Amino acid sequence: MIDTAAAERAVLARACNTAGIDPGAADGAELLAFGENAVFALPGVGIVARIARGPHLKERARREVAVAQWLCALDFPTVRPAAAVPVQPLEVSERPVTFWEILPPADGTPDVRDLAKLLKRLHALPEPPFALPRREPLALVETWLDSADAAVHLDDRRFLLDRKAALAEAYAQVRPVLAPGVIHGDALLRNVGVHGGRAVLLDLENVASDLRELDLILTPMAAVRYGLPEGSVERFARKYGFDVTGWDGYPVLRDVRELAATAWVAQHVPGNPAAEEEFAHRVRCLRTGDTTSRWHAF
Repeated sequence: MIDTAAAERAVLARACNTAGIDPGAADGAELLAFGENAVFALPGVGIVARIARGPHLKERARREVAVAQWLCALDFPTVRPAAAVPVQPLEVSERPVTFWEILPPADGTPDVRDLAKLLKRLHALPEPPFALPRREPLALVETWLDSADAAVHLDDRRFLLDRKAALAEAYAQVRPVLAPGVIHGDALLRNVGVHGGRAVLLDLENVASDLRELDLILTPMAAVRYGLPEGSVERFARKYGFDVTGWDGYPVLRDVRELAATAWVAQHVPGNPAAEEEFAHRVRCLRTGDTTSRWHAF
């Protein structure tokens, strides 16, 4: 079996060398996350590196850097691309790699009200001076299933792709209440940090121009599936000023995001029993119409 961590570290070392960063910094790098990106902290040089899974994510990485630069110019509280690497992303072994300034240590725990406040401020911004795509939340479902290969049963794959087709039709009929515009695209509480005494919006790779409701549905969805503290949905809605759960498009957008969240786990299934179990559990929920069972964050 391939040692995934070692393989990612090898890419990291080559990326550091290409960027003019001491390759030795990769030796003590801390793996912070491994999903669409392998995210490493390099505290010795004050940088975080994000290594995308494949070349299909190069444009998204490029756009993420552009979005961050735009937001930082507006003094929006978010992450900053590393000044030491002025041209990003780099491409190493066909993997897009970006470098970011490391944030100060976390000095608090984010609350849904922090998320709501950041989203309200983000949603008030005009379009940036470059084009943003639509969010297209179902766009990578087939890619994630393909990456699992034979580890995903054929009948599950067929079920999920059929559900994708049906939800794509339903999604096209959704009519928003809020004016569309700039959105974060993955507005979960885990993408907020509290650093230097203020809440900071993280992970800008899915920033898009689309329905604002796409950002707002994730808190009530997470309250059910991931067990946010009681009252979180109400606190979030009060702070933002709109309760998305009372909107008639909410069930469709919730189902769209739950399908995407299920397919996302598929890429982790090969060689990972915990991911296999969680994927099977989520598929069962979708098959049976179970909208209340707890999911495990992955």
